[in-house]
Amino acid sequence: MTLVVHDFSGHPFQAELSRRLAGLGHDVEHLSSAEYVSGKGHLDIQPNDPSTLHFATVSLSVPFQKYAPLSRLRWEAAYGRAWIKKLRKQRPDAVIACNLPLVSMYRFARYAKRSRLPYVMWHQDIYSSGINDELRRRFPGPIARLGSRVFVRMEGYCARNASHVVAIGDAFKEVYPSWKVAPENVSVIPNWAPLDKVFPVDRANPRSATLFDDDETLRLVYAGTIGRKHNPRLLVELLRSAREMGLSAAMVVVSEGESADELAEIAAHEPDLHLTVLPFQPAAELPNVLGSADALVALLEPDATRFSIPSKVLSYMAAGRPIVGLMPHDNPAAADIAATGGLVVDPDSQGVAEAAKWMESLAGAPDRVRDIGINTRRVAEEKFDADKVAAEFESILASMAPGA
Repeated sequence: MTLVVHDFSGHPFQAELSRRLAGLGHDVEHLSSAEYVSGKGHLDIQPNDPSTLHFATVSLSVPFQKYAPLSRLRWEAAYGRAWIKKLRKQRPDAVIACNLPLVSMYRFARYAKRSRLPYVMWHQDIYSSGINDELRRRFPGPIARLGSRVFVRMEGYCARNASHVVAIGDAFKEVYPSWKVAPENVSVIPNWAPLDKVFPVDRANPRSATLFDDDETLRLVYAGTIGRKHNPRLLVELLRSAREMGLSAAMVVVSEGESADELAEIAAHEPDLHLTVLPFQPAAELPNVLGSADALVALLEPDATRFSIPSKVLSYMAAGRPIVGLMPHDNPAAADIAATGGLVVDPDSQGVAEAAKWMESLAGAPDRVRDIGINTRRVAEEKFDADKVAAEFESILASMAPGA
C-alpha cells in the first residue's frame, strides 16, 4: 500500500508510526510542515530505516503566524492547496492526517471526498474548541459565536467524511454523535513515545554541563510547546517557591513562541531566579536534555483537560525521570504520572506549593530520583508498544482500501 502520513507538527511518535508501517512493507511518505516551529522527531532517514520510508515537507516559504487570526487563516488555506497539489501528483492509496490546522484539514477533506481518496483522521485535539476560545478572547460575542459555528461544522465535516477516525482518548467519542460520525468508524488508540529514540541516560551527560552550572543544583526541565493550554507563569512560580524554601534549584525551559519569549524576558530581569530558556533542540539531543533533569515538569490548564493529553509526558516517561504535573487530576496523563511515582497537583498556587514541597524530597536524594526514574521507564515500557499500534493502524487501513 502506498501511504502518506501527514503530521503537520513533525512530532516524534508520528514519525515512529511511519517507520513501523514502512517496516510492514508499505511505501510510506511522511510529511510535515517546514514552517511550524515545534519539538521535532527524527524526520530523516536513520541507519535501520526501511527503504520504503521517505521524509518530506510541505513549505510555503512564509512564516506560520500562530496568533494572527486573519494571516493564519490565509496561511492555512494556502497550505491546504499546496498539499493537495502534491497529492494530485502522488495518488496514494490512503492518507493518515494528523495535527493539521483546521482550514488546511477541511480543504483536504473536501478534495479527498471529490477524488474518493480514503483517509484516517488521527484526531489529537478538538481543534474547533481551541479556536472558539481564541475567538472569544479577540472578538465581540456575536462574531465569536458565528465563527464558532463555522469551525465546529468544518471539523465535523472532516471527521464525518473520514474513512476512519482514530482518537487519542475516550472523551472524543462524546463529540462524534453530534457530528454524525458512525461509531463503527471510530477507534481509540492512545499516544505513546518511541522508546528507542527517547531513553534514560546518565544525569551527567554531554549536554548537562551546558544546561546547568552546578551538579548540586536541583535540576528542573520543561521541554515542549507552551500554548494557550498552558500557563507559563506556573513555571516561574514553581522555581521561585523552590528557591524560597532554600533549595538550590534551577530550571531549563526548552520551547519557542510568545510564552517562551515571555519567560526569557523574566529570566533576563531576574538572573537570581536561575531560569534558562532555550529554543527547541534537535531530536537526537532529547534524551540528554531530559536526562539532565532531576524532575521534568508538565502543564495543562483545567479548560483543556477533556480533549488534550500532553504528549510531552509520554516523552518524559520514556526518558525515565520523575515527573511533576501541574494539571487536572482527571486527565489521562495525570494517571500515567501517578502510576510512575511522580506528582500531580492542581495548576494553581496551592498546587505549586505542594510541588515545591515534593521537590524538596528529591533534593540531595539521588537514590530517590533514580528509583522513581526506573519505575517511570518501566511503566513506559509496559504501556508503549509501537508495533501493536502499527498493527492496529494497518488493520484500519486494510479495511479502508482493501484493493490496495
